[in-house]
Amino acid sequence: MIDQPHLAQSTEQLAAVIHLTIPREKIGEEMGPAFQELMATLGSQGIAPAGPAYSYHFAMHPETFDFEVGIPVAAKVEPAGRVKPGRLPATKVARATYRGPYEELAGAWGELMGWIETNGHKAGTNLWERYVAGPESGADPAHWQTELNRTLVS
Repeated sequence: MIDQPHLAQSTEQLAAVIHLTIPREKIGEEMGPAFQELMATLGSQGIAPAGPAYSYHFAMHPETFDFEVGIPVAAKVEPAGRVKPGRLPATKVARATYRGPYEELAGAWGELMGWIETNGHKAGTNLWERYVAGPESGADPAHWQTELNRTLVS
C-alpha cells in the first residue's frame, strides 16, 4: 500500500493556510472548498503555488480533526478571509508515499506507524499529507500519490 518508508529532514516552507477544526465526517466536504479558497486568494495576490497542496494535522481526536490545509508559496501571503500566512516546519520525519484513493489513507497511515514502531522510532504528535497527484491528474485513483510525513521525537 505504501512505498518503503524512510527517515527525512523536512525544510521550512512558507505557505498560505486555512485552519479547520471539524468533525471527522466533514473532512471530505470541507477540504475541497478550503483549497479552492486558498487558490483564489493566491490568484488575487499574484502568488503562484510553490509545491503540492497539503493538510497539516495538529491533533486527531476520535471525533474531530484540528488541522490546516495549505499550499506552499515563495512569497508571504497577506491575510484575507480565512486565509493566513503559515509554514511547513523543518523537522525530522518518517516519510512514505501512498498510491491510491483517499478513502484508504487511514490504512496507509497505519502501515507507516507500524514501520516507525518496528524500527525503534517514536512518533511525534504532528503529521502532514502532501497531495502530489490527485483527481486533477486523472480519474484512476491508482495513479494518485499522497506523501505521508509523521514527525519524530528524538
